[in-house]
Amino acid sequence: MMKLNELLEIFNNGETLIMDKDALEACNYYSREAQKITCELNYKFHEADEIREIFSKLINQKVDDEFRVFPPFYTDFGKNIHLGKNVFINSDCKFQDQGGIYIGDDVLIGHNVVLATLNHEENPEKRGNLCPSPIHIKNKVWIGSNATVLPGVSIEDGAVIAAGAVVTKDVSENTVVGGVPAKVIKKITYDE
Repeated sequence: MMKLNELLEIFNNGETLIMDKDALEACNYYSREAQKITCELNYKFHEADEIREIFSKLINQKVDDEFRVFPPFYTDFGKNIHLGKNVFINSDCKFQDQGGIYIGDDVLIGHNVVLATLNHEENPEKRGNLCPSPIHIKNKVWIGSNATVLPGVSIEDGAVIAAGAVVTKDVSENTVVGGVPAKVIKKITYDE
């Protein structure tokens, strides 16, 4: 079976993971581990400190003391989620993080948001292979409920993703995007 660091090296280098026996065994192992931890998180009441402890175990790194997540939360890997400070994730979010999810400081993520970092090869004979591409969410971003962010997207500082949007391309700083696929609605202007 492939080790975690071998999987992460492939995913973080943007290489296609050929789903041979070793890769499949490793992906299944880490998926089951994530399922166990998220079951612990999702199906029992926990105080805020306990939630942070469980989430730290899930992502294999300590989360900030201001981190908050309202369960349920779902992921099929967990080991490639990277969180800044003061991040809030509302309930029912689904993170497919093999390709890497990088979330900056002061980010708000609404109900039922999907962050997906994997594609599959188009060739039907190779369709089971995984093609990773990271999602980068910079500081002070707000992602509205039911939004979906697709592989390879970067969302710059201060941007807002409208509820229900499907984000297929990078989003500039201080911009509101919405729709399917998401398009620019307006630039954000404010007095400091």
